[in-house]
Amino acid sequence: MRLTRAIDTCWRHGHRVRLLENGEDYFARVFEAIDAAQCEVLLETFIWFEDKVGLALKERLVAAAQRGVRVHFLVDAFGSPDLSDDFLQELTTAGVQLRMYDRQPTLMGIRLNVFRRMHRKLVAIDETLAFVGGINYSADHLADFGPTAKQDYAVEVQGPVVADIVSFLRRAMVTRGTGERWEPGNEAASRKAEGPADVCFLPRDNGRRSRAIEHAYRQAFRDAKREIVIANAYFFPGYGFQRDLRAAARRGVKVQLIFQGEPDTPMALIAARWLYRYLVDAGVHIFEYCERPFHGKVAVIDEEWSTVGSSNLDPLSLSLNLEANVFIRDADFARDLRGRLGKLIDDHCKAIEPESVPRGRFWQPLTRPVLFHVLRNFPQWAGWLPAHKPATTLVRPPDDADAPS
Repeated sequence: MRLTRAIDTCWRHGHRVRLLENGEDYFARVFEAIDAAQCEVLLETFIWFEDKVGLALKERLVAAAQRGVRVHFLVDAFGSPDLSDDFLQELTTAGVQLRMYDRQPTLMGIRLNVFRRMHRKLVAIDETLAFVGGINYSADHLADFGPTAKQDYAVEVQGPVVADIVSFLRRAMVTRGTGERWEPGNEAASRKAEGPADVCFLPRDNGRRSRAIEHAYRQAFRDAKREIVIANAYFFPGYGFQRDLRAAARRGVKVQLIFQGEPDTPMALIAARWLYRYLVDAGVHIFEYCERPFHGKVAVIDEEWSTVGSSNLDPLSLSLNLEANVFIRDADFARDLRGRLGKLIDDHCKAIEPESVPRGRFWQPLTRPVLFHVLRNFPQWAGWLPAHKPATTLVRPPDDADAPS
């Protein structure tokens, strides 16, 4: 079966891109950019904790707002549930426009608004610089956190596509956080080229772009000629995604998948392993990263096409959460990412030998089509889940009441 509709992509030419690995790279560059901001800082994140990283970010945002920079920040309330009143008050008093996505009361301390999370991690500074990736503002993205520190990636971008990211962020701030009905505008056409890379910014929403990121991956699989390398924290995609991967492997493309071997969520590894037999039978090579929890969402194909972003390859990211990736066509960037993933494979991964993967019970090949049918139709069925259209709440300074926006 062919893809059912055209991929909604808008490639921009003329970018300088830089791969950032882990919090050590990412926080240094983002904080430096905020400190240098003159006009506007736009941010989105899933997790923001009051640890040394979160406090350092807060101090910079407060300082930026106090010197007259417009600061707008959208934070997912499920991912960041414990921000204190004093923490929030310092931000809003300084003039930071802080919005919480789907801020809901708990039931006996339990958060029930599990689905439809705002999972994007985006930053845009002064309409000239942007960051896209999977790194949250928490100390567990730094190596000194210990053995449970996360391995992750982001990309720094300069060039015309920054205009798309800025317009999307502004739209998301005033549309319940979703950014739906956003369209790439003409602003990018007037921006000067900064480098040789082609870049496409692609969000996933629960409207017209509900399968945009998945379709971009699958088209790249179909175009692949030599090699596909995917490193993703949570891997449990639908039938079509896996079919295209298997088809690539069967026509001679070397397909390598890197999953968590020491997961922060044990169910992630259980789910991925359930698919191993189906994948290795087609010649797919599987590796488990065993150094520490793997949190990345990246891929590189033929040392030319790459993607970095917030989207996992599981039903939550592909069918429910609000996500954003950048897709990059640049040989230098792809070689850099491929080299770093190759080092992970060589130094910190366990190769899964096909003969070690259990054949499973006789009934499993019969039930697998049922599971794939569920995954394939999950986006449609997910619309029946609660909290289908959560709103954002503007966090106001003291003496003002919260109001939906």
